[in-house]
Amino acid sequence: MKIVFVIPVFNECKTVETLAEGIARHAQGLDYRILFVDDGSTDGSSEILSRLCEGSETIGLIKLKGNRGKSHALAAGFARAEGDIAVMMDADLQDDPEEIPRMLAKLDEGYDLVCGWKQTRNDPWHKTIPSRIYNWAVSRAFGFSLHDINTGFKAMRMEVAKRLPLVGDMHRMIAVFAAGMGYRVTEIPVVHHPRRFGRSKYGFSRFYGGAADAIAVWLMRGDVKRYGQRLERIKMFVGAFCLMAAAGAIAAAFSRHPFIALGCALVSAVCAGIMACTESILVRLRRRPLSAAEIDASIESATVR
Repeated sequence: MKIVFVIPVFNECKTVETLAEGIARHAQGLDYRILFVDDGSTDGSSEILSRLCEGSETIGLIKLKGNRGKSHALAAGFARAEGDIAVMMDADLQDDPEEIPRMLAKLDEGYDLVCGWKQTRNDPWHKTIPSRIYNWAVSRAFGFSLHDINTGFKAMRMEVAKRLPLVGDMHRMIAVFAAGMGYRVTEIPVVHHPRRFGRSKYGFSRFYGGAADAIAVWLMRGDVKRYGQRLERIKMFVGAFCLMAAAGAIAAAFSRHPFIALGCALVSAVCAGIMACTESILVRLRRRPLSAAEIDASIESATVR
């Protein structure tokens, strides 16, 4: 059984060597390969990864043309990976390679995808609390019993990895996609370490984007065309109301009715926010999974062991 570790990397020059050593130590005795996907790093990670690749028979490297995002990097890695099992990990050393044997053992029980549940998460509160809310909401919406749907530490059968419709930031929904295709999904608690180097690549926008992704995927389970048409109508109606409220705010300001002007301005702002959210969901509904040609076109170079 051949195991391929697919690891997206963006500016993690201080961690990649230690991560490769940790995987080698805990995958000893297994037929494994490590496939790093350099997502346009600018801090020297690319040079370090190239050196690791040149001096090893088990480490491969895909270099993307610029920063394409985690979903694109994973899609490129899964497309080029050759093996029986795919393990995805973050490159920041927060995921512990010591958990690898336990995750593989869980797959041996007959599961197709195993999520690493960060039961004790060593991240700031402004990441952990929204993440818990997100995981709770998504698990309820899709009928899951998972605690950590968004975890970046997963082990899956290669068949699952090859079929994932990754685009945009849909890596958050991998467990949802797998379950929707009929695969058996589970989770096990894993150790989660504090970040020792660098900083998180995600800001507050990830929560807004994650919510839009979840809503879009939920809508995809039904008549996408019909839902898209309804959202377009809602956007047009709210847009017209937004323009009227904005015009009312301007008129009230000129006629010296400040409170009316403020009220109309607030209504206009709320409508604009609703329009932005609706458009964000529509954009996700229109997207199609990356094709093989698109993935190939985004790769600058590839060395796969």
